[in-house]
Amino acid sequence: MFEFDQYLGFLAFLTILTIGFWLMIFLLTFVIPYWIIGANVENFKLRREAKRNAKS
Repeated sequence: MFEFDQYLGFLAFLTILTIGFWLMIFLLTFVIPYWIIGANVENFKLRREAKRNAKS
């Protein structure tokens, strides 16, 4: 069915595909939400500080 070099190429393809899949899952479940929540918290702190400076 497969020769040895085709088998190695297929395994390399599956390895790269699997790494890409898990990287996508990691980015979508951890990195992007962390980035969005951190940006929102920072904006909230800046707005709160701007309000305090405007009142004084």
